[in-house]
Amino acid sequence: MIAIRNLRKSYGGKTVLKGIDLSFEPGFVYGIVGQNGAGKTTLFKAVAGLEEFEGAIESSHELLKNHVGFLETNPIFLSRMTGWEYLKLLCAARNIKEDNFEEENLFDLPLDEYAENYSTGMKKKLALMGTILQRNELFILDEPFNGVDIYSNLIITKIVRKLKAANKTVLISSHIFSTLSDTCDIIHLIEEGKVVKSVDRDGFADLDQEMRSFDIGEKLDRLSIF
Repeated sequence: MIAIRNLRKSYGGKTVLKGIDLSFEPGFVYGIVGQNGAGKTTLFKAVAGLEEFEGAIESSHELLKNHVGFLETNPIFLSRMTGWEYLKLLCAARNIKEDNFEEENLFDLPLDEYAENYSTGMKKKLALMGTILQRNELFILDEPFNGVDIYSNLIITKIVRKLKAANKTVLISSHIFSTLSDTCDIIHLIEEGKVVKSVDRDGFADLDQEMRSFDIGEKLDRLSIF
C-alpha cells in the first residue's frame, strides 16, 4: 500500500499542492482528474521521487522510487539513442537482463531508429513499453492516451487491465473521461491543489457531467462571436 499524508508542494510563493491525503492499494486503478494547473503532474512527480515536498509518502517498499514506472505526458529521449537502446537502458536500471524486445513490441515500433525522431505518439508508446519491461509495482501514467491513435488507445486500455490483474497499482490522469471510466476503480478530483471529491464506479457518470460543466457556459459567454 502507498499512503500520502498531508502532501504539500510550493514553487516560490505559489502553493501547488495544499495537503493531499490519499492511499493506493495493489490491484486497483486510480484516476486523477482536474483542470490544467490543478496539481496532477506535480503530485505524480512527488510520488515518483522526482520532486521534493513537505508531508509524507509511506510505502511497503524501502525506496518507493525504485519500484515506480512514470510515463510522462511528453517523454524526452537522449540524442542518437535508438528505441532498442532506450529499452535496454531502462531494463539495466532495474538489473533486468533483457534484450529481445521484438516479442514485447506491442506497438510495432521501429526499434532500430533513433527515438528522438519518433512521432509524439510513438515516443509515448516507447516510454510505456520501457516502464512495463522494468516490472514495476507502481505505474504512474500521465495522459497516456493523449496524442496516441485509436488502435493504440485500445492496446493501452488492455495493458492497464492486465496490470490490474497482475496486482499492480496504477495511477492515471486523462482529459478523456471515457478512457478513465473504462479502466479505473476510483477517481479522485483535484481542484487548486486539493482533493475535493473521490468516487467509485457508481459515481463516474455524475463526475463526468460535473467536469463537463466546469465554467463552460460562463467562458463561452465571454466570446464576442456568440
